[in-house]
Amino acid sequence: MNIVLKLNATELKKLCAKYSSYQLTSKNPYISFFAKVGKTSISVYHSGKVVFQGSDAEKLASDFGYIAQKVPKQQTNLIGTDEVGNGSYFGGLIVTASFIDEKDLDFLKNIGVADSKKLTDEKICQIAPLLMEKIPHIALVVEPTKYNEVIESGYNAVSIKVALHNQAIFLLEKQLVALPDNVVIDAFTTEANYQKYVMKEKNHPLSKVTLLTKAEDQFLAVAVSSIISRFLFLENLKKLSQESGFILPSGAGSLSDKTASQIIKVHGVDALRSLAKLHFANTEKALKIAQK
Repeated sequence: MNIVLKLNATELKKLCAKYSSYQLTSKNPYISFFAKVGKTSISVYHSGKVVFQGSDAEKLASDFGYIAQKVPKQQTNLIGTDEVGNGSYFGGLIVTASFIDEKDLDFLKNIGVADSKKLTDEKICQIAPLLMEKIPHIALVVEPTKYNEVIESGYNAVSIKVALHNQAIFLLEKQLVALPDNVVIDAFTTEANYQKYVMKEKNHPLSKVTLLTKAEDQFLAVAVSSIISRFLFLENLKKLSQESGFILPSGAGSLSDKTASQIIKVHGVDALRSLAKLHFANTEKALKIAQK
């Protein structure tokens, strides 16, 4: 486990005194104090940042203000969110929030719900419409044109996802008869980063929100959201391919560079605005290929 805290001068002095007998030499010029407590290391940076890394990171960091997240234990009466498209150059960004109730469990088991990364696209396209019909959800689809506008207005790749997850949860809460016990987001950034960006948003959910890594493996609500998001992303990519006359690949590899360069040669670089996320490095790579 890796925990990062920002401490003031008094707190840093207290930490260094407490672990002085565990102090070791560090070759990192940015580290002012380094200690190893059992299997956990403590690195104090000149900036005041402290990194606790190891099996007892939570325990050691708790003495200096860290509060461990309580992971929800139940699968039901819970909203789960996930996004798809953030790593793909072509296509939009889709964020879905889904609500799972006790009565949904047998249905989800029978149709084979799992994390979308473990399902084939064929299977996703089979079960996603069933999920969208039966499971309460909010899916936000941001087309490339809108995505590029928002990025150019001051959002970045993380803050736009924070805004979308936050809004999807907010809208889904309004649809439900009562608030869920918990909300779980498949973590795409740190808790501190999420809170920094979400405070700038106009709407805020009323339920407690927890960010967890690999949440799609642990919570059916997140798995449902990942499946719906993947399905809508594939549909969006298919639509954009038909409109552009090019088969637009998923991902951000060399095939995306080559496809983008072909589009530039035929229609010019402005054509990418409605098809791709322009701030990706693929844009520059495609321009260089097109110029050869």
